[in-house]
Amino acid sequence: MMPAVVELEGITKSYAGITVLHGAGLRVDAGHLDGLVGENGAGKSTLVKVLAGLTPPDAGRVLVDGRPVRLDGPRAALAHGIALVTQEVALVPALTVLENVFLGRWSHRGGWWRPRADRRRLAGLLERTGFDLDPDRPVHELSVADQQRTEILRALAAEARVLALDEPTALLTRSETGRLLGLLRRLAASGMGVVLISHRLEEVLSACRTVTVLRDGRHVITTPAAEQTPGSLVRHMVGRPVDVLYPEPAPLPPGAPIALAATGLRGKPPLHVPALEVRAGEIVGLAGLVGSGRSETLRLLFGADPPAAGRVEVGGRPLRRATPAAAMAAGLAMVPESRKDQGLVLVRSLRENLALASLPDRQRAGVVRQAAEARETGAWTERLDITGADPRGRIAGLSGGNQQKALFGKWLIRRPKVLLVDEPTRGVDVAVKIEIHRLLVELAAGGVAVLLVSSEIEEVLGLSHRVIVMRAGRIAGEFSRGAAGREDVMALAFGGEPS
Repeated sequence: MMPAVVELEGITKSYAGITVLHGAGLRVDAGHLDGLVGENGAGKSTLVKVLAGLTPPDAGRVLVDGRPVRLDGPRAALAHGIALVTQEVALVPALTVLENVFLGRWSHRGGWWRPRADRRRLAGLLERTGFDLDPDRPVHELSVADQQRTEILRALAAEARVLALDEPTALLTRSETGRLLGLLRRLAASGMGVVLISHRLEEVLSACRTVTVLRDGRHVITTPAAEQTPGSLVRHMVGRPVDVLYPEPAPLPPGAPIALAATGLRGKPPLHVPALEVRAGEIVGLAGLVGSGRSETLRLLFGADPPAAGRVEVGGRPLRRATPAAAMAAGLAMVPESRKDQGLVLVRSLRENLALASLPDRQRAGVVRQAAEARETGAWTERLDITGADPRGRIAGLSGGNQQKALFGKWLIRRPKVLLVDEPTRGVDVAVKIEIHRLLVELAAGGVAVLLVSSEIEEVLGLSHRVIVMRAGRIAGEFSRGAAGREDVMALAFGGEPS
């Protein structure tokens, strides 16, 4: 067998006394697209950070073309042709696409930059990838998908032989995901070694030659993708069979009271929701395309964005002020779509984040009662199974799944009457997704009204008593549970008629 372009052998890594990789390995071959999967916290991201020189291993070795090398930084990895596209793009927002792609590698003569030469180089890369990007557009004006494309162009400009991508499709639409996977296949066919990390197992199985599974920081199996199914991969990932992905919600009791009602709600044009109701114990799903007004509706209800008009009632009582503080006092809670930007304070501890939304409940004369806080947050840490976490350690050090569970815990400590949830399982693995789905169903069975937004239509259909479809800022239609399939929802979302 020819030596791998890059091979990681026996990689061990610990942080603050917690071992996250136990002798793990990974092989990257030229001309192949291979997958890397595992639960949140399994060690996937740490392993590819070792590959990219971002994290030095405590033990083990890295081989390039069969020879041991020391990757003491990203520059050393790039010198060996290894590039990484992380979940959070690492671009300079104020610079243009052209400037970011060739940052640190600009064409020059006698110390003077030659922009025309770089424009020709970029034109060649755009033709190779099929990307449609304006070279002179500042990166901060780009969509997430186009920022990601810029990162890939930068890796290609560095003449990378190995490209690793950590959750590259997490924030992409279905069509954007299809185009990206098509590009990765073409790059592999041209001779590059490509590693795809994704929680979306169907994508991995459809695109990759082999799949490597990590569990608890250990290598479990490397297997041909054609021999696996999503179910078999999950069994390898969690070490046991898993429950059904979408638990059946409890039937809505007859005469269940209206917990949340909105009338004449208006936001920035064209957002206009004439009427919306959610009953106690009911899960109502909001479906639609990105930009249809789903997330904006939740923000208006919670007072995160000021409404131009409308009335919101919680438990039959109107909200006097359209502010988050008033909404919280009335019994509303909101899990936002981005835990990093809107939900958690990443530089603070797990305990502090869990306590944040209910802080006034444990203050006396402006002083936090530490013992009460520790008891309450500890109970929710256990209930939500936030595993392997130091409650006093920074929450940024937790896996994405544990961060997402903490985001729920922050609001559930308040015991809300109405829970607004935006993208509840974005960026988490299948096992955590099942836990969150079960949690939502249990909350509804306990009388909480849940208004759910998700880009995954199957998630909305699988969990909801009713599904409301939005299009262009307005309600396009509504389905009761079991009355519609994916095609019906998409037809309304795009402006057609359900079958």
